[in-house]
Amino acid sequence: MRQARAEEYAEFAAVRAGHLYRSACLFTAGDTHLAEDLVQETLGRIYVRWGRVSRADNPAAYAQTVLTRAFLAHQRRRSSGERVTALVPETAYTAGDTPLRLTLLDALARLPAKDRAVVVLRYWEDRSVQETAAALGASSASVRTRCVRALARLRELLGEDIGAYARP
Repeated sequence: MRQARAEEYAEFAAVRAGHLYRSACLFTAGDTHLAEDLVQETLGRIYVRWGRVSRADNPAAYAQTVLTRAFLAHQRRRSSGERVTALVPETAYTAGDTPLRLTLLDALARLPAKDRAVVVLRYWEDRSVQETAAALGASSASVRTRCVRALARLRELLGEDIGAYARP
C-alpha cells in the first residue's frame, strides 16, 4: 500500500513540478533559486499529507495554494529581502523576448508580495476571484481591490505601450 502511495505521489510531483516552478518564478520576480526552494518546500509539505491530498477534489489546486502560502510566509520573514547578485549565471537566456521578460519581472518585483501573488494567480494561472481568494485566505473583495491596485501600479511602471519591449 505504501509503495503504491509513494508511486502516486512521485507521479504527481513529476507532472506538477514544472508548473509550480513557473509560478514560483513569477512570485519571486525571477529569483530562480528562491523559486526552487519554494517548490521544494511545497512538494515536501504535500508529501507529508499525501494521503489526504490525494483524496482531494483537485490536488493541483491544493499544491498551488501551498506554494502561494509558502511564498507569502517567506516574504514575511525578515531575511526574505536578501538576494545574491554577485554571481553571473553560467548560461545566458537566448529566447527573443528577453527585454520584455526582464521588464515584466522587474515590474513584478516592485509590487508588494500579496499584490504580486494576486496578479500571478489571477492572470498567469487564470484563476477566478474566488479561487484566488481561497488560495490567499482572503475575501473576494480584497482580491478584486488588490487586482485593481496592482494592475494600476504595473501600468504606471510599464507605461501604456508595453508592446514596445517585444520583438517585432
